[in-house]
Amino acid sequence: MNPYSSICWHNNHVRLLDQRRLPREEVYLETRDYREVIEAIRTLAIRGAPALGVAAAMAAALGALETDTDDPQRFQERFSEVCREIAQARPTAVNLFWALARMQKVVREHAALPVAEIKNRLVAEAQILLKEDETINRRLAQNGQVVIHDGNRVLTHCNTGALATGAYGTALGVMRAAWEAGKRFTVWVDETRPLLQGARLTTWELGKLGIPYTLIPDGAAATLMRQKKVDLVIVGADRIAANGDTANKIGTYGLAVLARYHDIPFYVAAPLSTFDFNLTHGDQIPVEERDPEEVTRLCGQEVAPPKTPALNLAFDVTPNDLISGIITEAGLAQPPYSSSLKLWRKSKE
Repeated sequence: MNPYSSICWHNNHVRLLDQRRLPREEVYLETRDYREVIEAIRTLAIRGAPALGVAAAMAAALGALETDTDDPQRFQERFSEVCREIAQARPTAVNLFWALARMQKVVREHAALPVAEIKNRLVAEAQILLKEDETINRRLAQNGQVVIHDGNRVLTHCNTGALATGAYGTALGVMRAAWEAGKRFTVWVDETRPLLQGARLTTWELGKLGIPYTLIPDGAAATLMRQKKVDLVIVGADRIAANGDTANKIGTYGLAVLARYHDIPFYVAAPLSTFDFNLTHGDQIPVEERDPEEVTRLCGQEVAPPKTPALNLAFDVTPNDLISGIITEAGLAQPPYSSSLKLWRKSKE
């Protein structure tokens, strides 16, 4: 069992662990309006591609409950409006859109039922999605833990644990499964500027799990690799194109280039819901640009002169030829991805 959870459905509202306030304090938000969940997504109170999928589904369920009509046509119209609002919260993580499509399918398939029953089914679907997420993550983690061996020094970027998912984790879940299997290793944790998800969140999770770690500045990875102190890199993903190109937190691409230069395996861990097979390559992935103040400020304090221009790209795209393997609940795909991803594509169609 997790000693904490990023999100759950409780008494017809959504309970979120406010990740903006970690690690200083562990505070849960009780969100009773779908717009509050949208705001939590936008402001990173909840983040991580799989967790955003769960949050989107639960926000949709909340929106359905708030729709005050018994007319099926009016309900469907209003529910579509709610889903469009949620879809605008963040553009890169495809899990969010995948979850909304799944909720809209429930409405379509049960359109002949009374509105009250459709609402019940939407609430149930959101909770099913959360349970499935944990099952998927655990299967993914078991598939991936074989790449970690006793004595390894694993480097990771951003946060990919239970905080970034419904439960257990993706890249951090792989490490967790390896640790639970009795393997003993250490983790290098990139601080992950500008919002320090590594420093604030990954260290917090590893500490709770009892896995030894060392926090490093993002710029230290190259030197550690040159000194032969990194054995492999494992990161998560927010969207993966059909050819294996992968969008993840800004800085991931640089790590992949460094790993290739130093002949270090570089793995991506993500559920199949993170794949967007409608995109043929990574240049088609929309990359979110966030508020420049996230760069010019640190923990609420100005770190640059007033009115300093700043570019705040939230993600970058790693070309597939830099990725040693992609770990999912279906197994470990390896190059060439044009063939190894083909079966997974069929399973999503």
